[in-house]
Amino acid sequence: METNTPIIEANHVVKIFKDFWRRPKVRAVHDISFTVAPGEVFGLLGPNGSGKSTTIKMLLGLLHPTAGRLRVLGRSPRDVRAKARIGYLPEESYLYPYLTSEETLQFFGRLFDLSARERKIRIEQLLEMIGLQHARHRIVGEFSKGMARRIGLAQAMINDPDLIILDEPTSGLDPLGCRQVKDLIRTLARRGKTILLSSHLLADVEDVCDRIAILYNGKLRAIGAIEELLEQRDRFRVNLPGDLPPGKINLVLEEVRRILGHEPDVDHPRMDLESFFLAIIEQARAEAHDPSGTSPRSELAEYLQKEEPGQPSTPPAIPRDEGNDINSKLASLTVKSNEPADKS
Repeated sequence: METNTPIIEANHVVKIFKDFWRRPKVRAVHDISFTVAPGEVFGLLGPNGSGKSTTIKMLLGLLHPTAGRLRVLGRSPRDVRAKARIGYLPEESYLYPYLTSEETLQFFGRLFDLSARERKIRIEQLLEMIGLQHARHRIVGEFSKGMARRIGLAQAMINDPDLIILDEPTSGLDPLGCRQVKDLIRTLARRGKTILLSSHLLADVEDVCDRIAILYNGKLRAIGAIEELLEQRDRFRVNLPGDLPPGKINLVLEEVRRILGHEPDVDHPRMDLESFFLAIIEQARAEAHDPSGTSPRSELAEYLQKEEPGQPSTPPAIPRDEGNDINSKLASLTVKSNEPADKS
């Protein structure tokens, strides 16, 4: 498959479920078209019953489209060669409760016909990556939902897939686990992996996705880049340096009042709750001598770090908002205008 070929290509896809007498009963997906490029993180969003799960099942080859054309990795979704290059984390982690973490990953490794040596290497790296080395001999039936999600995420990557489909990947995870999964998704994308993400946690989607598609009643209602869809072009934000003397700030505000003809909205920027929570935990962790809970490794498993054409040898760090440390000072003042942009 050529590098410029879309990883997912849906053209006017329709899925109609029929009743016992083969009569149309439910039109779950109605004439949707979209593509997902290599190395892209694509979000598939919508309320319950919007057609997300049906679309994912068609991508996995579990359902067949009633009409339209669907290609995954350049092949039919039912082609075993395409399936071998897909990793999938379902919304619910269906795991054998009497297998241990290590045995679970051994089982999925055998499904992909990995050699015993390769399975051992990958399992060691994955357990370290998700922070469950200490639970490798515990049966997964004893796991909390968050720990089960971690094992589910590991099994989705045991075959080093080119396309990773994640359905509610952060469900059941604490904020630290959520941040790890989001960092992992962005790092995988920089390594050339393509990720399709479905989640009801829109803040997580906004953090990691390059583009999104929103479904409702089986129809595609919006699609595009996150920045383009969310940008409010009729409003402006002006960031001023935090060390600007109050007198100069007042001069700026007076000029803004004169131009607008009314009082502008003025406030201070704030960090999001996740960043504040993580800063508190990071500070507490640095002071603690006996940290508890899972401690996932921040970097990818080594076998997932193989070089992709055009990718840097060392991935850059995940960008974080500056000034999110709880001890740092606010560095800017935000002035917002409700007036539309001057079109002249």
